[in-house]
Amino acid sequence: MTNLQDTITAPATPAGVSALAVVRVSGPQAIAIANNCFDKNIENADGYTIHYGHIIDGDVRIDEVLLSVFKNPHSYTGEDSVEISGHGSPYITRRIIETLLKKGARMAEPGEFTLRAFLNQKLDLAQAEAVADMISSNSEASLQMALNQMRGGFSNEIKELRDELLNFASLIELELDFSEEDVEFADRKQFEDLLHRIINVLKHLIDSFSTGNVIKNGIPISIIGAPNVGKSSLLNALLNEDKAIVSDIAGTTRDAIEDEITIEGIKFRFIDTAGIRYTEDMIESIGIKKTFEKIDQAQVVVFLIDSSRLLSGEVTVANLQLEIGKIKNKYPQKALIVVGNKADIITSKEKTHLKDSIDSLQLIAAKTGEGVEGLKTSLLEFVNTGALKNNQTIVTNTRHYDALLKALEEITRVQEGIDAGLSGDLMAIDIRQALYYFGEITGAITNDDLLGNIFANFCLLKNLKTSKIT
Repeated sequence: MTNLQDTITAPATPAGVSALAVVRVSGPQAIAIANNCFDKNIENADGYTIHYGHIIDGDVRIDEVLLSVFKNPHSYTGEDSVEISGHGSPYITRRIIETLLKKGARMAEPGEFTLRAFLNQKLDLAQAEAVADMISSNSEASLQMALNQMRGGFSNEIKELRDELLNFASLIELELDFSEEDVEFADRKQFEDLLHRIINVLKHLIDSFSTGNVIKNGIPISIIGAPNVGKSSLLNALLNEDKAIVSDIAGTTRDAIEDEITIEGIKFRFIDTAGIRYTEDMIESIGIKKTFEKIDQAQVVVFLIDSSRLLSGEVTVANLQLEIGKIKNKYPQKALIVVGNKADIITSKEKTHLKDSIDSLQLIAAKTGEGVEGLKTSLLEFVNTGALKNNQTIVTNTRHYDALLKALEEITRVQEGIDAGLSGDLMAIDIRQALYYFGEITGAITNDDLLGNIFANFCLLKNLKTSKIT
């Protein structure tokens, strides 16, 4: 566990060359230590003030900086804090930190600034984890989820449930103290209503995890089809760049090509795979094998066909329907979109005929871009963006998901206990366990191992080689 009497320092910006870099100092001696490294006196400076000057080491000027002062408890960590904004040279950043270490600070452990914020009750554990999610967010949607959690949306929902359950738990425990008097302090009808509400909320939160996981990590989409139907052209059209090699020679794509785009804030990871066909070419056959592996990893499968081959009779509708059926049977849990390419070389009448022959067929022309935006819209339909836009609570953290599952299990047992007429002492055990899992989420109940696991792995510090500094 961190020693709150120490004053810690670390870069607040990633390692590397940049225009500016920020070094953060936090702890009881933060202002005094910074004052000893600054060519102006800030010991009695007001909070929320910025001071221009130079970081010095004895008679040596290290850098021209802006120094921001924050007084406890009105800071990110809840402690006295100083942020030094200097030039983004790794050498300058290293020299500033070396000077702070000489004056009595120590290097912060990974995640220690946020850990101190948690210990000083500036944010709860779920909010602290949201800081990591915000730093690692790579789309508008994942950022909005992290910000919502940081504002306490998820935490408040869990806290309200826990407080109400705790109130009834106290009354049931009180009944146990007066068991000989045969009194009932907890209204069983109200308690049942509460349990039903908690179960509904928990189920909603648990169900939201799949959506949250998709938004946080992106949706993997596999583009499959026979050789030369335009899979690489479609990938290039979706990405708006020539990522994949396009050729009239069948079997040009011999390995999976991956890239990602963001559509209305949602990240999609596209995989262009080798065309599926029988071949004696060993290298190409390895690519085809990998194609099936990539389909296993995908959540959505885009089955691309050549519309002109259907119209010419080279491929029959019956055979195509058979192939679609095989994919659905092999991957029943995956969403399937059937897309007909090369719509630019067929007539309107032929387009209508194809749509009538094949259910939910989407026609595009990858080379010209025709129908590609419509395909993107179809892909968005697989994501529940409504919950995000309405600021509904969405679970994204595996630890939270696991705790919610365990809490639901315990609450269900309490409900079954009431239905079976079990005594209060038996129900009290399950209620205590449910309260424990609720508390685990927000940090009301925690331990050093849990905190160590959470805070040691999400900070920018893990990318910094502190040995070069110390």
